[in-house]
Amino acid sequence: MPDPRWEALADILIGHSTRLEKGQVLLIECFDLDDSTLPRLLVQKAARKGAYPLVETKDTRIIRELIKNASEGQMRALGDFELHRMSQVHAYIGLRGARNINEMSDVQGEKMNLYNTHYLKPVHFECRIKQTKWCVLRLPNSSMAQQAGMSTEAFENFYFDVCNLDYPRLAKALRPLVDRMTKAREVHIKAPETDLRFSIEGIPVIPCSGEMNIPDGEVFTAPVRDSVEGHVRFNTPTIYQGSSFDGVRLDFRGGRIVEAHCTGGDLKKLRRIFETDEGASYIGEWSIGCNPRILHPMRDILFDEKIAGSFHLTPGNAYDEADNGNRSKIHWDLVQIQRPDYGGGSIAFDGEPIRVDGRFIPEDLQALDPE
Repeated sequence: MPDPRWEALADILIGHSTRLEKGQVLLIECFDLDDSTLPRLLVQKAARKGAYPLVETKDTRIIRELIKNASEGQMRALGDFELHRMSQVHAYIGLRGARNINEMSDVQGEKMNLYNTHYLKPVHFECRIKQTKWCVLRLPNSSMAQQAGMSTEAFENFYFDVCNLDYPRLAKALRPLVDRMTKAREVHIKAPETDLRFSIEGIPVIPCSGEMNIPDGEVFTAPVRDSVEGHVRFNTPTIYQGSSFDGVRLDFRGGRIVEAHCTGGDLKKLRRIFETDEGASYIGEWSIGCNPRILHPMRDILFDEKIAGSFHLTPGNAYDEADNGNRSKIHWDLVQIQRPDYGGGSIAFDGEPIRVDGRFIPEDLQALDPE
């Protein structure tokens, strides 16, 4: 009999995240999975609803070889094939069990650009995100436990604790924050090496409570594209395109990144990422993280961007739901934690402090603070 926690997670994915209905096609895409329990349960539960589950398994090492040896024609062919398939499905669940988070670290930048241009952008940014009901998540394994600095057993317990939340209850708790962000015009963020201002006036505000990511717990919008001014240092280690970066600092003028530095990682590669295209040097998303059970980073953005007391700022492509007009082949969430154990900080809306040192000030938001 499967662990009942897997059953609970499968129910969330089918019933809450994708809201799967009879006759709908569900694509379950599996990357580097060591355990087939969850995809098997998803197939069973989808079939019981009268839906049509499709499953594909992928190996990141093989994907790496495809990208390393890619020609433009090959990547166009891959993108066309995958785009046709994605356009035929109603729902998508991506299960990622990456054994090596640095697998793409030695792929040349021009090869990654071919992949981003002809596969990632048309298949995922323009089709999957815009046209399907989708949810992506990582599955626990020993590599992921090592990232988190935990034993495998302890990490599995943590994983189910933060993933199997009462998402309808979380959705209710997020509403007051959505209301305040919707009314706000200017955001002012202060923290060590951070003094940043931007406008969110007129940009939609979207609560996230298990619909597109598991785990979840954030509210996102986007800055008015040209309004970002000041500087910010992110204190959460991050991985992008297979490479690790620590202490990323960005300086903005007129909404554009004009300086980029890091205390750890390849500085030239960091700057090349922001030169991928014009939109890569502008911000496409700003979000407040508030999953009360995630407190510390583990170099996995699906978890780190939800950390209680954090926010993330995203160079690159804006989401259609909160669109500021920025378009890019990249979308890189960079996280700053503002709790006292990470240096503190504050967020103010139109001069009113909303969160100080990672805890919300208005009474109607305090249900989102760590338990």
